[in-house]
Amino acid sequence: MSEENKMNAVKENALEFYNSIGWETEGEVTEDAKRWEDLREHAKEYVSKCRLRVLRHIPANGEYMLDMASGPIQYKEYLEYSKNFKKRYCVDLSSEALETAEKKIGNHGVFLDGNFLSIPLEDNFFDCAISLHTIYHINHDLQEAAVRKLVAVTKPGKPVIIVYSNPDTLSLTAPYRFVRNIAAYLYRLPGKMISRLKNGKQNKEIPFNLYIHPHPNKWWLTFSDVADVKILPWRSFSTDMQKNLFPDNRLGKKMLAILFKLEDSYPNFFAKYFQYPMIILTKKIEF
Repeated sequence: MSEENKMNAVKENALEFYNSIGWETEGEVTEDAKRWEDLREHAKEYVSKCRLRVLRHIPANGEYMLDMASGPIQYKEYLEYSKNFKKRYCVDLSSEALETAEKKIGNHGVFLDGNFLSIPLEDNFFDCAISLHTIYHINHDLQEAAVRKLVAVTKPGKPVIIVYSNPDTLSLTAPYRFVRNIAAYLYRLPGKMISRLKNGKQNKEIPFNLYIHPHPNKWWLTFSDVADVKILPWRSFSTDMQKNLFPDNRLGKKMLAILFKLEDSYPNFFAKYFQYPMIILTKKIEF
């Protein structure tokens, strides 16, 4: 398959979902969020603090930020990323998402509808670039090109921040199933309470699966020629796993608070073995 055909196939996969129901809202909650985010009350603080981890690596100020696959900028924490920038360039395949983004940030934004790899952007233009949960949805043969373009359009010495997925996640599925099955036997819990886990994969009850192909963490060293590479934890568990490991009560909230502190205290361990690493590529000055 040609590079163009690969690009189009994955593009159509994403468009099918996001141009049909992906950005539909119920209240202020999108279908995307309902399917792939932990929206429970006692998880809110932890989830919010994880999103704000990105802000730690964004420059304190600048002229232009690039948000590749911005969507509708659907969480309030995402709005914080560009608050000290003159303009936020939002690129997305979905015109509906960009219309919503424009309602939120108005003249603060520049909105580019289309495939990132096909949109002409000036090299060394942005003071920061971000891409959240997007690169691993690009065809695996084209992900390197997408990342290299993100680096190319960012100024030397400035960061490209990518939230990605780790295919080598430490599996907790087997021991968790064992404990839940023992609990079900001892306490005769209803069968529906024993979760069907797939360690980060979509639940079978979800009828639409987006294309996903994450590379292992060591793949990011591919970009050492153009950037300094740093890999840190963003969040440890997939939404399904998080919901099953941490109850939606005060105990669960406390457990998540402890988890957040552990992630910050042992970043190499959590980035290596858990679900969502955050990649910071600081473009080399000499590049």
